[in-house]
Amino acid sequence: MGRITLLDEQKSALVDDKKVRLDYYHNPTQFRFDGWHRLSEYSERLHRRQNRGQDISDVREKTQYLLGILLTVEEYTAYPSKSVMLMLAQFFESGNYRALKNSVSNIVWDLSSGNYRNFGLKEINPLEPRLDNKNENTEDKRQHRTEKKPYFEVLFVDKNSFYETEEIKKGFESIARPEDAFSYNVVAVSSFEDALIAVLLNYDIQACVIRYEFPLRSKNHLDILDRYTQAINDVDYDDMTDTGHGPLLGALLAHLRPELDLYLVTDESVEAIAGSTTKIFSRIFYHHNDFLELHLNLLRGIQNRYETPFFNALRNYSQNPTGVFHAMPISRGKSVIKSNWIKDMVDFYGINIFLAETSATSGGLDSLLQPHGPIKRAQKYAARAFGARRTYFVTNGTSTANKIVVQALIKPRDIVLVDRDCHKSHHYGLVLSGAHVSYLDSYPLHPYSMYGAVSLKSIKQTLLNYEKEGRLDQVKMLLLTNCTFDGVVYNVQKVMEECLAIKPDLVFLWDEAWFAFAGFTPTYRQRTAMASARVLSRKYRSKEYREAYQAQQKILGESPSIELRLNTNLLPDPDTVKIRVYATQSTHKSLTSLRQGSMIHVYDQLFKQRVAEPFDEAFMTHTSTSPNYQILASLDLGRRQAELEGYAMVQKQLELAMSIREQVATNPKLSRYFRFLLAKDMIPIEYRESGIDSYFDTDTKWRWLGNPMTLLLTRRV
Repeated sequence: MGRITLLDEQKSALVDDKKVRLDYYHNPTQFRFDGWHRLSEYSERLHRRQNRGQDISDVREKTQYLLGILLTVEEYTAYPSKSVMLMLAQFFESGNYRALKNSVSNIVWDLSSGNYRNFGLKEINPLEPRLDNKNENTEDKRQHRTEKKPYFEVLFVDKNSFYETEEIKKGFESIARPEDAFSYNVVAVSSFEDALIAVLLNYDIQACVIRYEFPLRSKNHLDILDRYTQAINDVDYDDMTDTGHGPLLGALLAHLRPELDLYLVTDESVEAIAGSTTKIFSRIFYHHNDFLELHLNLLRGIQNRYETPFFNALRNYSQNPTGVFHAMPISRGKSVIKSNWIKDMVDFYGINIFLAETSATSGGLDSLLQPHGPIKRAQKYAARAFGARRTYFVTNGTSTANKIVVQALIKPRDIVLVDRDCHKSHHYGLVLSGAHVSYLDSYPLHPYSMYGAVSLKSIKQTLLNYEKEGRLDQVKMLLLTNCTFDGVVYNVQKVMEECLAIKPDLVFLWDEAWFAFAGFTPTYRQRTAMASARVLSRKYRSKEYREAYQAQQKILGESPSIELRLNTNLLPDPDTVKIRVYATQSTHKSLTSLRQGSMIHVYDQLFKQRVAEPFDEAFMTHTSTSPNYQILASLDLGRRQAELEGYAMVQKQLELAMSIREQVATNPKLSRYFRFLLAKDMIPIEYRESGIDSYFDTDTKWRWLGNPMTLLLTRRV
């Protein structure tokens, strides 16, 4: 307890609260990396000047400031630990700059190389010499990579967690086993806001344990959290029973990063926490320090996401001494290995790809057309990852996925509203289905030879015109490209909600070929088809929504004019509305998959009653009876990667995108020749209700974007 208290005092001594401002810094992960390298440079300079008897006052002041900021940032990481950070602060204050230099240098190496991941819960002494990576031979490096376990971090939220971090680590270390498939370390925070900051800034966090009561506010602050916490009043929070703190935090964490495994530790009775709480948490514990059970559940939670049913089955199959009795000469590499002319094919691809070449008719694996084993499980896991009710793998691209969905849902003479600028596969699919097509025009961007999106007003106008003509019952589907090739994204919830207010059973097909990554960050997720479908499904079941709908009906009256409905944000009838949403995604374009690997995601409340049979027929119509098993395996692995590190990868992509925009915007030489298009360039003012011209300018930086990586980590003053 004394060590942690001293750390807090140390931070106050190092840096005045009013100075610790990382205002408008959009890239805290890069800042952290740069900060440690800069601290290494400063500590080296301090040590050198001290040895020479030179003035160190200016470098000492810079080092003090930077060390104080890093003390704040590292509250949300497992390495360097709090005790290590305290050691650095003590080295600095005592003037032991040699020890400070050596320790910081080792920490920089650990962070840059990922060496800290090899130690798990074991405390790493920053003064111990590190193995020079340059001196490792190739075989040593290969062996080191082979033995390295996947690593993650566990967040503990408890008002006493700062004092119990070491106890928690020792408890887990005592029951960890060499045969455990994964290693992990612990991050402990003591407030509601600290927990939110941690999961947004620390990509290694994969699980969160919420224990008992804890305060709402943090001494640190992220502006982005205001939209999540502003509705939580301090007084209301204090009046809430201890039982409510954990579920409230769990709900917000599930919204920000739904892939996290959440656990609740409580003394309350089952009845007190029943209901929605059980859907949020993977498990609820009733014992204070049952480390063994918690340890096993943490590993099982990661294993559930790590599991790749089809890839595992295919890998196991390739290792079996199986005879070939079907018409595939290349299977097991027979036609290649025995050849005198194409043996270089094995040299290039390796033998495993041929050992894994097989057919569903050979047994031991699954059929894509009628999955019942590992493919079925792999698709189920993909549905979980992408927030769908069901997911289908496609091995010949999203062009085929689009045709499957259209043929399954559309009958001859059904009317389909479609963006004229959609992908050509939609046009072919509509021709094959015999649909009557009503083309919608995107607004043009003539100066850039691009097109934007279809305005909501024009979609509503088209639907209302069909209603006026008495043909609304013929309208079956709205088909739009969500994330055009040039990056224009729809407000999916708003489009669907207002269209459903006119036709409550309208089917939506969102072509998200370039948007598969979007479900793994809170910034983009809200604009995806599957997330929007879930939000609307919950919304329409609520008492508050029903009251809002009834209030609007009183305002509109019994026979509202088309003009009034066009200019009103319409709400659908909760008693008749049906959520019927499909999304096609090119996994191979924006996630990890071999070429032509795609997925169809379904969130259709009427799927079993109306669509299951024709969908199966359409799937068989357009799917080969000899699908490429390597593509299927890559889809399975791509899902695993998206669930376990999708958040980190998308956030880093955002950081890079914002960094280059900021550099171009603020550099006089670069901005003279280059500029990035702004919101006002891509979306005309008549379609831009927010009125925001740009998400970035030199004064406000990225404050408008509403992204956890665009804004500031500041000291609350």
